[in-house]
Amino acid sequence: MKAKVKWVQDVTFLGESGSGHSVVMDGAPEAGGRNLGFRPMEMLLMGLAGCSAFDVVLILKRGREDITDCVVDVDGDRAETDPKVFTHVRMHYIVTGRNLDPKKVERAVKLSEEKYCSASAMFGKTATLNHTIEIREA
Repeated sequence: MKAKVKWVQDVTFLGESGSGHSVVMDGAPEAGGRNLGFRPMEMLLMGLAGCSAFDVVLILKRGREDITDCVVDVDGDRAETDPKVFTHVRMHYIVTGRNLDPKKVERAVKLSEEKYCSASAMFGKTATLNHTIEIREA
Protein backbone atom coordinates (compact mmCIF):
# COMPACT_ATOMS: atom_id res chain seq x y z
CA MET A 1 0.00 0.00 0.00
CA LYS A 2 1.36 3.40 -0.96
CA ALA A 3 0.44 7.03 -0.47
CA LYS A 4 2.04 10.42 -1.04
CA VAL A 5 1.58 13.76 0.70
CA LYS A 6 2.66 16.95 -1.07
CA TRP A 7 3.04 20.31 0.61
CA VAL A 8 0.89 22.97 -1.09
CA GLN A 9 1.53 26.07 1.06
CA ASP A 10 1.53 27.19 4.68
CA VAL A 11 0.23 24.04 6.46
CA THR A 12 -1.91 22.79 3.55
CA PHE A 13 -1.06 19.41 2.04
CA LEU A 14 -2.49 17.24 -0.73
CA GLY A 15 -2.65 13.54 0.06
CA GLU A 16 -2.74 11.07 -2.82
CA SER A 17 -3.54 7.42 -2.26
CA GLY A 18 -2.00 4.57 -4.18
CA SER A 19 -5.49 3.80 -5.47
CA GLY A 20 -5.66 7.18 -7.19
CA HIS A 21 -7.73 9.32 -4.80
CA SER A 22 -6.86 12.73 -3.37
CA VAL A 23 -7.69 14.63 -0.21
CA VAL A 24 -6.78 18.08 1.07
CA MET A 25 -5.39 18.36 4.60
CA ASP A 26 -4.94 21.65 6.39
CA GLY A 27 -4.25 22.95 9.85
CA ALA A 28 -6.42 25.06 12.09
CA PRO A 29 -6.09 28.85 11.63
CA GLU A 30 -4.32 29.13 15.00
CA ALA A 31 -1.65 26.78 13.61
CA GLY A 32 -1.23 28.75 10.38
CA GLY A 33 -3.85 26.91 8.35
CA ARG A 34 -6.76 28.26 6.36
CA ASN A 35 -9.25 25.52 7.27
CA LEU A 36 -9.26 24.20 3.70
CA GLY A 37 -9.39 20.50 4.53
CA PHE A 38 -9.32 17.73 7.06
CA ARG A 39 -6.87 17.81 9.93
CA PRO A 40 -4.50 14.83 9.66
CA MET A 41 -5.60 13.54 13.09
CA GLU A 42 -9.26 13.77 12.03
CA MET A 43 -8.36 11.52 9.12
CA LEU A 44 -6.97 8.96 11.55
CA LEU A 45 -10.30 8.89 13.42
CA MET A 46 -12.23 8.60 10.15
CA GLY A 47 -9.94 5.80 9.06
CA LEU A 48 -10.65 3.91 12.29
CA ALA A 49 -14.41 4.37 11.90
CA GLY A 50 -14.30 3.46 8.22
CA CYS A 51 -12.21 0.35 8.80
CA SER A 52 -14.55 -0.90 11.51
CA ALA A 53 -17.76 -0.01 9.62
CA PHE A 54 -16.39 -1.92 6.61
CA ASP A 55 -15.92 -5.01 8.79
CA VAL A 56 -19.32 -4.72 10.49
CA VAL A 57 -21.20 -4.40 7.21
CA LEU A 58 -19.37 -7.37 5.65
CA ILE A 59 -19.81 -9.58 8.72
CA LEU A 60 -23.54 -8.83 8.94
CA LYS A 61 -24.08 -9.35 5.20
CA ARG A 62 -22.22 -12.66 5.33
CA GLY A 63 -24.43 -13.59 8.28
CA ARG A 64 -27.47 -12.91 6.06
CA GLU A 65 -28.63 -9.97 8.16
CA ASP A 66 -30.76 -7.46 6.23
CA ILE A 67 -28.59 -4.40 6.94
CA THR A 68 -29.50 -1.15 5.15
CA ASP A 69 -27.21 1.40 6.82
CA CYS A 70 -24.24 1.68 9.16
CA VAL A 71 -22.99 4.91 10.71
CA VAL A 72 -20.12 5.16 13.17
CA ASP A 73 -19.86 8.34 15.23
CA VAL A 74 -16.35 8.52 16.63
CA ASP A 75 -14.91 10.83 19.28
CA GLY A 76 -11.35 10.77 20.55
CA ASP A 77 -9.34 12.34 23.37
CA ARG A 78 -5.68 13.11 22.86
CA ALA A 79 -2.72 13.38 25.21
CA GLU A 80 -1.94 16.87 26.51
CA THR A 81 1.76 16.69 25.59
CA ASP A 82 3.64 15.74 22.43
CA PRO A 83 3.28 13.33 20.85
CA LYS A 84 -0.46 14.00 21.26
CA VAL A 85 -1.58 10.44 20.62
CA PHE A 86 -5.16 9.35 21.07
CA THR A 87 -5.71 8.10 24.61
CA HIS A 88 -9.44 7.32 24.61
CA VAL A 89 -11.75 6.70 21.66
CA ARG A 90 -15.50 6.25 21.82
CA MET A 91 -17.31 4.69 18.85
CA HIS A 92 -21.10 4.73 18.56
CA TYR A 93 -22.45 2.37 15.91
CA ILE A 94 -25.89 3.09 14.45
CA VAL A 95 -26.86 -0.01 12.49
CA THR A 96 -30.11 0.03 10.55
CA GLY A 97 -31.85 -2.89 8.93
CA ARG A 98 -34.85 -5.16 8.91
CA ASN A 99 -35.26 -7.48 11.91
CA LEU A 100 -31.58 -7.31 12.82
CA ASP A 101 -30.46 -9.76 15.49
CA PRO A 102 -28.90 -7.67 18.28
CA LYS A 103 -26.54 -10.52 19.22
CA LYS A 104 -25.21 -10.70 15.66
CA VAL A 105 -24.71 -6.93 15.54
CA GLU A 106 -22.81 -6.98 18.86
CA ARG A 107 -20.74 -9.92 17.63
CA ALA A 108 -19.89 -8.12 14.37
CA VAL A 109 -18.72 -5.02 16.28
CA LYS A 110 -16.62 -7.11 18.69
CA LEU A 111 -15.07 -9.15 15.86
CA SER A 112 -14.13 -5.96 14.08
CA GLU A 113 -12.64 -4.40 17.21
CA GLU A 114 -10.81 -7.49 18.46
CA LYS A 115 -9.88 -9.43 15.33
CA TYR A 116 -10.30 -7.82 11.92
CA CYS A 117 -9.86 -4.04 12.08
CA SER A 118 -6.19 -3.16 11.63
CA ALA A 119 -6.87 0.43 12.68
CA SER A 120 -8.41 -0.76 15.97
CA ALA A 121 -5.31 -2.85 16.63
CA MET A 122 -3.07 0.19 16.11
CA PHE A 123 -5.24 2.61 18.09
CA GLY A 124 -5.41 0.05 20.89
CA LYS A 125 -1.66 0.48 21.46
CA THR A 126 -2.17 3.98 22.89
CA ALA A 127 -5.91 4.39 23.48
CA THR A 128 -8.75 2.77 25.34
CA LEU A 129 -11.47 1.90 22.81
CA ASN A 130 -15.11 1.84 23.88
CA HIS A 131 -18.19 1.25 21.78
CA THR A 132 -21.93 1.56 22.02
CA ILE A 133 -24.47 0.18 19.59
CA GLU A 134 -27.83 1.50 18.49
CA ILE A 135 -30.00 -0.69 16.28
CA ARG A 136 -32.71 0.94 14.18
CA GLU A 137 -35.50 -0.72 12.22
CA ALA A 138 -35.51 0.21 8.52
